[in-house]
Amino acid sequence: MPTDTDTDTGFDVAFARRCFPALSPEWALFDNAGGSVTAQPVVDRVTEYMSTLQVQLGASYALSQRASALVADGHAAAATWLGAEVDEVVLGPSTTVNLRRLARALAANWRPGDEVVVTDLDHEANVGAWLALERHGIAVKRWTFDRATGRLDPAALAPLLGPRTRLVAFTHCSNVIGAIEDVPAIVELAHAAGALVCVDGVAYAPHRFVDVKRLDVDFYAYSTYKVFGPHLAALYGKREHLQAAGNENHFFVGAEEVPRKLEPGGVSHELAAALPGTWDYMEKLADHHGLGHLPSSRRRLEAVFDRICRHEEDLVGPLLEFLRGREGVRILGPEPADASVRVPIVGFVVDGHRSSTVTPKLDAHGVAVRFGDFYAPRAVARLGLTANDGIVRVSMAHYNSADEVDRLIGALDQTMP
Repeated sequence: MPTDTDTDTGFDVAFARRCFPALSPEWALFDNAGGSVTAQPVVDRVTEYMSTLQVQLGASYALSQRASALVADGHAAAATWLGAEVDEVVLGPSTTVNLRRLARALAANWRPGDEVVVTDLDHEANVGAWLALERHGIAVKRWTFDRATGRLDPAALAPLLGPRTRLVAFTHCSNVIGAIEDVPAIVELAHAAGALVCVDGVAYAPHRFVDVKRLDVDFYAYSTYKVFGPHLAALYGKREHLQAAGNENHFFVGAEEVPRKLEPGGVSHELAAALPGTWDYMEKLADHHGLGHLPSSRRRLEAVFDRICRHEEDLVGPLLEFLRGREGVRILGPEPADASVRVPIVGFVVDGHRSSTVTPKLDAHGVAVRFGDFYAPRAVARLGLTANDGIVRVSMAHYNSADEVDRLIGALDQTMP
C-alpha cells in the first residue's frame, strides 16, 4: 500500500498536506483545476491584513504606508513567480476579466480589418475576449485543434497568419484535455509573421515552473487562486506592449502608468497583500526538501516544481492505467502519464452514459470530481460531447496522495458502468 511520503520522486506529500487547512480525510479533492485549496501562509496573510489594516492606500500616515507596501509586495510576488518585472504584471479579479481588459486596450491601437487568431481548444476566457472585438471590425480567425491528439498543430496555424494578424491567442495547456502545447514553436511562428501572442497558462501554472522571458511570450495569464493562493489573477505583458496599450482606467491615469491603467478600481487589498503567502509556502517546501541552499527564490521555485512534476506524474499514472483497461472508456488527449506531454488533468467519457451520471456516484465515497465543459464549450463541441453533458474531469494537485488516487480508482471501479 502506498504511503503519503513519496520517496521515489523525493516529494513529501504528507508535509505539503499539513500546509493546507482545508484538506481533510473526509474528501479526496480531484476538482483542483477549478480552484486549488489555499495554503496556510496565504490564509494567515489575509487574516492579518483584514485584522489590522483596513485602511486606504496612498496616504501619509503609517498604517496607510504599511498597507500600500503590502499590496505592492503582492504585485512583486506575482511578477517574480512569472520571471517578470513588477511593472509588467497586472492583477485583477479573474483571468476572464484581465483578458477582456487587455483585448480592449490592445484594440484601441488596431484598425478595422486587423486580425486575431483564437482556438477552439481554449477556456472561453481566451476566446470570448477576442471575439468581442468583431463588433469593432477586428476579424477573428479560428485555429482548430486535432481531435485525435487533443493538441494544437502549429502547421495548421501557418495558413491563418498574414500581414494583418495582430495577435494569436492560445492555451499553454488545455483545461479539459491536459495536453501541453509547444509554446516555443507557436511563438516563433507567430512572431515571424509579425503577430503578438497571448497565452492562457491557467491550467499549466499549478503544475510547472513558468518563465515568461524564456518562453518569449508577449502576454501570459494565470489565476492565483488555482495556484494555492488568493482569489485573484495575474496578467504578464512585455513592458513595451503594456505601455502602448490603451487605458482601461480613469482619463487622468497616464499611458505609462502600468499596471494601474489596466487595473480600474484597483485590486483587492487583502488578497493582493496575501499573494506573497504562496512564496512563503513554496519556501517551506524548498527548505523541507533540502533545496533552501539554492541561490535565489526563482531557482528554489523551479526545483520545487521539478519535484512536484515527478510526484504528479506518479499520481496520474495509475488512474490512466485503470481507465485504459476499462472497456468503453475513452481518455481525451495523451494516454501516457509522461509529464513532458501532459499535466494531471484527465478528461474521459464512458460510452453510452452521460457524464452527469458518472460523477454523482462518487460523492458517497468522498471523492470530489466534476463533469461538464469547464468553460471550454467549443472544445467539448468539437469532440462531439455536448449532448453527453460534456466530460468527466479528474484534476489533481501536488497535495493529492497516492492513497487518495487508490480511493478514486476504487470508487470508479465500483460505480462506473
